[in-house]
Amino acid sequence: MHPEPDPISRWVTARNGTALWLNATAVAVDGQGLVILGAPGSGKSTLAIAMMALGAVLISDDGVWLQSDSTPAILARPEQARDLIEARGVGLIRAGPTLARAPLALAIDLDRPATARLPLRHTIALGDSRVPLIHAAGEHHLAPALLLMMRHGRAEP
Repeated sequence: MHPEPDPISRWVTARNGTALWLNATAVAVDGQGLVILGAPGSGKSTLAIAMMALGAVLISDDGVWLQSDSTPAILARPEQARDLIEARGVGLIRAGPTLARAPLALAIDLDRPATARLPLRHTIALGDSRVPLIHAAGEHHLAPALLLMMRHGRAEP
């Protein structure tokens, strides 16, 4: 069973034509984009840093454009963004290599917890297409699992 997809509008805070602004952090794994959504202080940058320590590359911290008029949708770094990411308790740190854009392959919601050990398959609706969405509030050791999932896929139930 698959629940109804969440509309992307739930996370959109501004629009510029077909580009949608998300107060989110985005990284790429092997050229595929992952967007981390959640309220301020929910751990978006912390999760991104953990993934970057394992080989992911920063697209953008604290805001990313989602170009929703293509299939797949594209995560795009704002023009003014620098190669920095905020490490809570440390400050701004250099991210190392960055990527300007990547196709969106996965979304993480740090505001809602998974409701089961093997949770339902959630998605985000982007027009007629769907992007996998993982509810992950309170999950503090996700980075290795997400990296493996991005590289090798998710098993079917």
